[in-house]
Amino acid sequence: MVSDELEPPAFVREVPPAAPAPPEPVEGGPRGRPPPRRPGPPPEPRRGSETLARVVWAVPWIAVVVAVVAVGGIVFAAAMIVFGCIGVAELFRMARDYRPFQAVAMVVIAGMVAGAYFEDQDQVVLALAAGFPLMFLAAATRESLEGVLRSLAVTAFGMLWIGLPFAYAVLLRELPVHGGALLIDVLVATFVADTAAYAGGRLFGRHLLAPTLSPNKTVEGLVFGIVGGTMGFWFAGLYQDWLPGLEALLMGLAVAIMAPLGDLFESMVKRDLGAKDSGNVLGPHGGLLDRVDAALFTILPGYYLAIAFGF
Repeated sequence: MVSDELEPPAFVREVPPAAPAPPEPVEGGPRGRPPPRRPGPPPEPRRGSETLARVVWAVPWIAVVVAVVAVGGIVFAAAMIVFGCIGVAELFRMARDYRPFQAVAMVVIAGMVAGAYFEDQDQVVLALAAGFPLMFLAAATRESLEGVLRSLAVTAFGMLWIGLPFAYAVLLRELPVHGGALLIDVLVATFVADTAAYAGGRLFGRHLLAPTLSPNKTVEGLVFGIVGGTMGFWFAGLYQDWLPGLEALLMGLAVAIMAPLGDLFESMVKRDLGAKDSGNVLGPHGGLLDRVDAALFTILPGYYLAIAFGF
């Protein structure tokens, strides 16, 4: 028998409703709010604002240096002690793993500067020599002598590299009659050499000078620096009738040659100690050593050439 209930044709069969599509996920926080923005890297400072910050920091420091050089005397000597102690503190902070004897170095630097002001270079050497028994006494009080040789070496290095030039700055400033002017001439030539080397390297630099020490130094910058520093000292001599042109050129050349060596020397020290800047006492300019590294190499030749030329 055929059933009374005939099956409807396929084209009239009811098709079960399709399952509703799952709702698309909504990005963001609750209730569909836009997602919070993830903090990205901080924006790089604009070059103009960085330059302005450098100028703002540099002007008062230049004024302080000029003022203490102009006043001279005990004020200048005291300033050299302060600067020397700041410099050696920066060095020993970078080399803190070697555990240098910072108090001993500061006492010796103060003694060297005092010897330069009250006596002469012989007393500077005597004060430096006194640092060795003081280092021995400081080392003997340690519970362990492990690594003591490294501590002694870094301490002596700081006294020589930083303390000696600051003491000789006092000797140069205290030369009779023209000491203050000669010190300013040396500092100006050092600054001009550094600035000319930077400008020459940026504009014409093609050949790297010492990539393992300072990857931004170029041979072209070195040439510009030597010429600029030499002419800077010579130009200063045009307004000082007591400074002949030949002596000014020779002193300027010596300063201009030693300035980049001082810069590279500090770069070598910082690279070995894994430091980018020696400190932050000068804000955007870095530490004190970052600004006076060239002068640490130019003060001594400036003094001895001044003595040789009878100034």
